[in-house]
This record gives sequence, C-alpha cells and structure tokens, in this order.
Amino acid sequence: NLKRVAETWMDEFAEYIYQRRPEYRHLSTGDISAQKELRKHLKCKDFKWFMAAVAWDVPKYYPPVEPPPAAWGEIRNVAANLCVDSKHGATGTELRLDICVKDGSERTWSHEQLFTFGWREDIRPGEPLHTRKFCFDAISHSSPVTLYDCHGMKGNQHWSYRKDKTLFHPVSSSCIDCNPAEKKIFMNRCDPLSETQQWIFEHINMTVLEKFNSKASS
Repeated sequence: NLKRVAETWMDEFAEYIYQRRPEYRHLSTGDISAQKELRKHLKCKDFKWFMAAVAWDVPKYYPPVEPPPAAWGEIRNVAANLCVDSKHGATGTELRLDICVKDGSERTWSHEQLFTFGWREDIRPGEPLHTRKFCFDAISHSSPVTLYDCHGMKGNQHWSYRKDKTLFHPVSSSCIDCNPAEKKIFMNRCDPLSETQQWIFEHINMTVLEKFNSKASS
C-alpha cells in the first residue's frame, strides 16, 4: 500500500522512500491507473507543491535523507576498558558496563553494544540506519543513565561529545561517569581528568561532531 501511495502521489519524492527502504523498490504496485486518473481528473497539484506550501517544516524533523551521524559503534570507557551495554532493554533500562563484545565476550543476543550519536544529538541503540526508538536519558546530575522513548526534543536526551572525551549533558550540566567495579553508569559533576568519565566511540565523523560542538558553544 505504501508503494501504491508513493507511485500515485509522491512523484520524484518516492525515491526517498526507496533509499530508506530499498526492498520496496522491486515490489509490484499492481494496476494503479485508476488512482492516477483520479489525480489527473481532480487536477491535484504536484507533491513538490505540497512539500513547499503545506509540509514545509517536515524535512526539519524528518529529513528525507538521513543526515550522517557524529559518532557510532561501541562506546568504550577509558578507565574500565569496558563498553556501554543496553542489553536490548526498553524504557527504564539502566545502562551498564560489560566486557566489550569485540574483545572476546560471548556474542550472544543478550549484548547490545552498538550505538549511534545522530543528527538529533541524541544517542540510540543500533547502527546509523537501523537505530531503535529508545534514547540515552538522564534526569539529574546524579541519576543513572537509562533508556527512554525518544522524543526528538533534546532536553533530557540531548548530549554533547567533547574533545576531552566526556559525554556532556547540557540540561544537568553533568557528564556520564561509571563505577568499573560495579559496572554502573551514572551522571556526575564533570571532571575531564577522570578517566571514568572518558569515553571512546568506535567511529567518529569529525565534520559533523565539530558542527554540533560549535553550535553548542555559540
């Protein structure tokens, strides 16, 4: 049904759907000649007009092409040499440290150690094009870091990855810290000299990251 709608109404914008969902490209729409004839009979404006005149703000919140992330992959703590693990949890799950899968931990479904620091400046479980709908969330300068349903409005889910390797939380003016012995992850007053507050993303896009950080300092 989605492909039938796209081919009937979306004109060249249908390509954005196929870029995000390539498996749709080769599906058959069946006969949509009646739908196209109805559009012609009603003298409907094209989809480009709709995007410019009606849905002009949609690309700001739902860009047709996913912008590149600032960082992604495992998040390794410098002091502990352990990785953030969300264990495939849902809302309310506290993040923990665990042996990094890439260091030889058993590759079981219980581990979830790939994260994406994306264009909304939130951090989500999953690889850049396949993130889950949960975000790193913190409610105070001493709270645990939990997963919570992503709302896309920054606030408690807004993060900054700084040059000193700290993950800064602007709302609480604090940083993600950890207790390596107990494998707990929590917020704390920022101390850039503390290695328990230093985190290394597996992959970093410096162009995007510098754009985020320059925006935060302006």
